[in-house]
Amino acid sequence: MKSIIVSIAAAGLMVAGSAMATDMPDLAKKLGCAACHSIDKKMVGPAWMDIAKKYKGDAGAEAKLITKVSNGGGGVWGKVPMPAIDPSGKKQDGIKQLVQFILSLDK
Repeated sequence: MKSIIVSIAAAGLMVAGSAMATDMPDLAKKLGCAACHSIDKKMVGPAWMDIAKKYKGDAGAEAKLITKVSNGGGGVWGKVPMPAIDPSGKKQDGIKQLVQFILSLDK
């Protein structure tokens, strides 16, 4: 019985450790995303893992989120609106990479 409890505790730590092992990408820091988001905890905006869970299985999620990050918006995750990161459309490649990273967090 004692070994089962130890095994369960060790498995829980491994799962928690793998979630924490993912670092915020440099691009996210450069674009200012890290000021309001973290990978695994809600801050001003939702945790990116929560975003990945919400959009899991949604074939149009990548396009929706690229638009949302580019143009900003609000009302989906709370009352604080997200500012536009790329209203001029000059950072689309980076935003696409970032959205793909976010969506990969629920695998």
